[in-house]
Amino acid sequence: MKKTIVILTGGGPAPGINTVVGSIAKTFISNGFRVLGLNGGYKGLFSEKPDFVEFDFLLADSIFNRGGSFLVMSRYKPTNDDFDNNFNLNFFIDNSIELLVTIGGDDTASTANRVAKYIVEHNHQISNIHVPKTIDNDLPLPLQRPTFGYESAKSEGARLATTVYEDARTSNNWFVVCAMGRSAGHLAFGIGSAAHYPMIVIPEMFNKTPITIDKIVKLAISSIVKRIILGINYGAVMISEGVFHELSDDELNKSGVTFSYDDHGHPELGKVSKAHIFNEILEKRLRAIGLSTKCRPVEMGYELRCQYPSAYDLVYCTELGIAVHQLFTEGETGCMVYIDHLGKVKPLLLKNIQDPVTGKILPRLVNLESDRVQVIINNILHYISESDYEAASKVISNPEEYDFRKVLNWSDNEK
Repeated sequence: MKKTIVILTGGGPAPGINTVVGSIAKTFISNGFRVLGLNGGYKGLFSEKPDFVEFDFLLADSIFNRGGSFLVMSRYKPTNDDFDNNFNLNFFIDNSIELLVTIGGDDTASTANRVAKYIVEHNHQISNIHVPKTIDNDLPLPLQRPTFGYESAKSEGARLATTVYEDARTSNNWFVVCAMGRSAGHLAFGIGSAAHYPMIVIPEMFNKTPITIDKIVKLAISSIVKRIILGINYGAVMISEGVFHELSDDELNKSGVTFSYDDHGHPELGKVSKAHIFNEILEKRLRAIGLSTKCRPVEMGYELRCQYPSAYDLVYCTELGIAVHQLFTEGETGCMVYIDHLGKVKPLLLKNIQDPVTGKILPRLVNLESDRVQVIINNILHYISESDYEAASKVISNPEEYDFRKVLNWSDNEK
């Protein structure tokens, strides 16, 4: 039988998935391979009749520049019992599959290692190569190289955020905007920076103090009051959904929302509007301290995941797809595809970026020490500092409680 590879996509959508899949298919087909695409992510490998499609050039060519994912995605995470009782090893043997290509985030990458290890232990040689995907940009690629999909999502998010900001300016209102980002604030910070939002709240900022709803609200009020004393009656607060992931159970209970959890144990934040929750709490606090500022919530999430990829990601994802074939022919396995800033294709071994105890891949966080972050905090954000106390005291009675750096427990010369 013709030598074969199989591609699956895991987790949530990101712009450029179809570009990667189409580029992989075109490259391997032109080199004499049969290319299968598996629907349902890993779930397809643990069923008696996997749902898959065979690619030809015309199919690959018809999807490479589309948004969304042609292959149906899933967050399915197999258990040890699934491996013992449900894994369809015959799918790999009967189809002479030599390579498993996975496209996804950290959970998808970790599961790929488990799958490949299981197959090899059952006497079928197979390689596995992972293409890192997430609009969260939180996979630890060297030299701060972005994960594909991030730049497209940031671009679309900035377009929407700029429109929201124009509405705030037009109506003299404030908006509370929440953007996706499970454990890191890259997307929220990137969008907020591009749209010149006067307050951005990401989990990394709470490096000196625990995250609480009260502190998040105080940061928003700090920006609102600062702008009032500057004679500016509009603005927007960008909040990363990642702050929700870092809230304690007690803090989550204070939000009044009961969360469900996905197969990876993460709260399913997509089911609730974080912007609405924060906006309600913020408005109550504003009324309590005597401010009449009007706020409106905007949730920025699913709108960013399935858009058409930007030119950046069309090129980047094409290179990543072709790089899968290069690494495979070089005998690499158990690795991520990585292309450095000079365009050099390299294998990034999963074992080198995994936690040695848990096997998990630790997320890449926003580096607060970097100049690109500090220039935004120091020059674009608006917030109360000690020099504002006198002016702010004419607006609220206790401005020091809303001092940006005191809320975060930062000293004047540290981050």
